[in-house]
Amino acid sequence: MHVQFYLNLLDTYVPDERQRFEAFAAVENIPSIARKAEFCFRWIDSIFELRELRDRADRRAFLLNLICFAACIEGLFFYGAFAYVYFLRSRGLLHGLASGTNWVFRDESMHMAFAFDVVETVRREEPDLFDAELERQVTEMLAEAVECEVQFAEDLLEQGVSGMSLADMREYLQHVADRRLATLGIKPIYHSANPFAFMELQDVQELSNFFERRVSAYQVGVTGTVAFDDDF
Repeated sequence: MHVQFYLNLLDTYVPDERQRFEAFAAVENIPSIARKAEFCFRWIDSIFELRELRDRADRRAFLLNLICFAACIEGLFFYGAFAYVYFLRSRGLLHGLASGTNWVFRDESMHMAFAFDVVETVRREEPDLFDAELERQVTEMLAEAVECEVQFAEDLLEQGVSGMSLADMREYLQHVADRRLATLGIKPIYHSANPFAFMELQDVQELSNFFERRVSAYQVGVTGTVAFDDDF
């Protein structure tokens, strides 16, 4: 649903087929996007090498992969993208984009929360995995993710955007990174404040009055029953 939504908007915003092709090829021709992709593939693709978690090293690798997914990809890269969308909304622009992104924000936040819950389950079951070396690796991972996203911000904001400076974006990303570290029980490294008040409001679920506007919050995604057996 997320992909279909953004594809429909892309068709609307970029009607020229050649320009759309260039947009889809951004990972190949825009260095900042290629850098983020390399970061993601380096961590996330490593999961395909873990057919079974046979020993402590395998479980540690899986844990780092999961933390990267929750803290860096869902919890930082996506939140950087959300900030640009909600900044435009705060200026009265692209409300359709913002409305659809509300659904994406809700879903990705749930994905992130679930992944962090799994991390906490692992911590309870195997606390010895959470040692000083893991803390160092996670801290370095998040610091690299911040720099990847800052390079992307440089591309977006290099011409100057009134109300959203590169310095503010860097501070916001550092603030988000510190929040993810705190969730993992790791000391913050930046101690940055959130310069974007409009992002604080986004944590409140939007409610719609049926008689005032069209309700856009979908509730039912799967029908039928789901059961898990012991093997699962």
